[in-house]
Amino acid sequence: MKARFLLLGGVLIGFALTSLIGTCSTGSREEESVKEEEEIMKIRWFGHSCFLLEAADGTKVITDPFDESVGYPIPEEEPDVVTVSHEHFDHNAVDVLEGSPEVVKGVGEKKIKGIAFKGIKSFHDKTKGAQRGPNTIFVFAIDGIRFCHLGDLGHLLTSDQQKEIGEVDVLLIPVGGTYTIDGREAIEVSKQLNAKLIIPMHYRTEVCNIGIDSCEKFLKGFTNIEKAEEWQGNKESLPSEQTVLVLEYAK
Repeated sequence: MKARFLLLGGVLIGFALTSLIGTCSTGSREEESVKEEEEIMKIRWFGHSCFLLEAADGTKVITDPFDESVGYPIPEEEPDVVTVSHEHFDHNAVDVLEGSPEVVKGVGEKKIKGIAFKGIKSFHDKTKGAQRGPNTIFVFAIDGIRFCHLGDLGHLLTSDQQKEIGEVDVLLIPVGGTYTIDGREAIEVSKQLNAKLIIPMHYRTEVCNIGIDSCEKFLKGFTNIEKAEEWQGNKESLPSEQTVLVLEYAK
């Protein structure tokens, strides 16, 4: 009888330990899941060269805001930071945005809300700015993801510019031509920077009132192409193979 009690006691203890381990394991998985959700950042495209890059902690960066003449709806967002690549109406309309964001312009480095922005000198044309003036390329990291916004780049990158830009995870690149590099040139610049995720911008859509080309010529240079309303993820969820992501403009 004593042996039977000892055996039964051993079984009960084993069951209790298994349940406890299972509970701890489930709790650990739930904590990891919550942590992953907390670390997700978002990318939305408002059209033209204007993006919302929202960090996991809620910090919002908007790039190159446009005015109502471009054709897209004005973003109803209150950003913390706005980058302006150059002083044209379709890229510098900071006043149309809500709130009082800090504005980043020009060459050099500036840190705002824990984000280090680096402005790199470039041009809006192939004649060193003689036709359309200067353009600033911005490089910065959000949640460990390195972004490069090329603004209205009008030429292929020099070796010095490539070095200044450095490693890029997400490339925001103009592809519509006329005022910037065109689809073919954008393919070459994409090769120069070799980003994991490439998002085209500054191209013709059904609502854009500016005389530029669509993104179709650019897309012909790639095999991995995806479409989405927005991108959500973190450093670990970036594609392992270079991918072009065509975003729908936010309505």
